[in-house]
Amino acid sequence: MSSGHDRTSRPIGIFDSGVGGLTVLKELLELLPLEDTIYLGDTARVPYGIRSPETVTRYAVENAEFLLRGGIKLIVVACNTASAVSLEVLRSMTSVPVVGVIEPGAEAAVRATNNGRIGVIGTEATIQSSAYHRTIRAIDPGVEVIGAACPLFVPLVEEGWTDDELARAVASRYLGEFRRSGVDTLVLGCTHYPLLKGAIGEVLGQGIRLIDSAVETARAVKEVLNSRGLLRRENDLPGRRYFVTDAPQRFKRIGERFLGSRLEHIDLVEIPPPESRGRPFDPPGAGVAVGVSGVRSQRGKEEG
Repeated sequence: MSSGHDRTSRPIGIFDSGVGGLTVLKELLELLPLEDTIYLGDTARVPYGIRSPETVTRYAVENAEFLLRGGIKLIVVACNTASAVSLEVLRSMTSVPVVGVIEPGAEAAVRATNNGRIGVIGTEATIQSSAYHRTIRAIDPGVEVIGAACPLFVPLVEEGWTDDELARAVASRYLGEFRRSGVDTLVLGCTHYPLLKGAIGEVLGQGIRLIDSAVETARAVKEVLNSRGLLRRENDLPGRRYFVTDAPQRFKRIGERFLGSRLEHIDLVEIPPPESRGRPFDPPGAGVAVGVSGVRSQRGKEEG
């Protein structure tokens, strides 16, 4: 059996359908700088927002299985769509704690609202799932929730068009109903959307508080680790590993804009792997080839 110290030194595993979850990772690194992290971007199967719940759940399970082979101590589902439809399945398959992005955002919104009218924006799948509606109403049945899908926000962010006239025009088109509905709190229900805070805030005005689920998720992760005695107290050189299922160069280009720093140690991996079992990961930051079936190193291309 692993000692408590061994468990605290294990990495946090984070997965998303692509680069959006890096907004969650960024908040985690700021709040928990001593933790090792492994990030998986399922870029070969993005976007999840247009998939059926059954397909998203299958992808989420395969992503979680991949991360669990790395000896992680906690899984962060840094994808609103996957959190909306697959969180309970993931929690049933492992004793490792699983934190999604919906519950933290919903709880923060309920705390923030003064008039009991909360807006939620996200992908079509997230809004259609009513996951935020159910979670918010479970916390406070008296709250009114108004949701709207904003599918063009994701490509705007990935193109880097986050603070120009086009971004503001699209935000104005999508968010007009919130200005008329009387909501005083708006949940950014997609991990891409924090990069549009400026445009969204300008369109809505100062009277509506924006809830960043990435910030709230990082806080929730810290609380879970602390409550289970899993916070890492010492680490001279925290390890950061990144895996993608396709297009590592694009991930690096866009991801560095999301993180505001260089992305190192990006590896291309097949999910599910071609073999039924993978060997354990090398420790994050070890600087050697990763020992998992299906991994093809891109380090030479990406770091050269």
